[in-house]
Amino acid sequence: MMSEKPRRVLLKLSGEVFGGGTLGLDIDVLNLIASQIHDAVTEGVQVACVVGGGNFFRGAELSSRGFDRARADYMGMLGTVINALALQDAIEQAGTRTRVQTAITMGQVAEPYIPLRAIRHMEKGRVVVFGAGAGMPYFSTDTVSAQRALETNCDELLVGKSGVDGVYTADPKFDPNAEKLDYVTYHDALAKGLKVVDATAFSLCMDNGLNMRVFGMSEPGNVARALRGDTIGTLVSAS
Repeated sequence: MMSEKPRRVLLKLSGEVFGGGTLGLDIDVLNLIASQIHDAVTEGVQVACVVGGGNFFRGAELSSRGFDRARADYMGMLGTVINALALQDAIEQAGTRTRVQTAITMGQVAEPYIPLRAIRHMEKGRVVVFGAGAGMPYFSTDTVSAQRALETNCDELLVGKSGVDGVYTADPKFDPNAEKLDYVTYHDALAKGLKVVDATAFSLCMDNGLNMRVFGMSEPGNVARALRGDTIGTLVSAS
């Protein structure tokens, strides 16, 4: 009798989550996320992560202040590597072996991004953290998350948000009448301009039939629940 295929997911974590809303790293938040990833892996979930770098540099913002856009984006990519190494250390201290793969070659600190090697790591029970974005300017880590999830054959893309617990009809920070959606299609999300992730990431997932679950990071235990496949936040699907 064939055993059931293990659940494999990609978790997208923004830089703002790592910084606890401020510049730099919030070690307590980092350790809390790492312990929940460790718990899910010990239960048999195969986990990859894409990390943002907004707690250090955000390319679009630097560009708006006069930086060359491509150079600003590369600075942002280097910020994601700092977060990737920090997450690797925290997950390993929690008890799960972790590998960092980067789209910009930096052999002293990480492996190059090789999809088949990443899959093999996950099959062996290791967490894989992808850093340096796509290795090219003008691509957001949202888009990279969708691409990495597809190329490593993940079952679902999980998007952890800070300050919001799912997809809303409008920005709840500015519209008190905004309603949380339990489910929305990619088509509707794009048509209504729901800015949870960028349009390219939505389109990639929609065109390739990859489900996305958007959930809040503030509720204790939500990362582990999302990794396990519990019904939380908002499901975004092609159908």
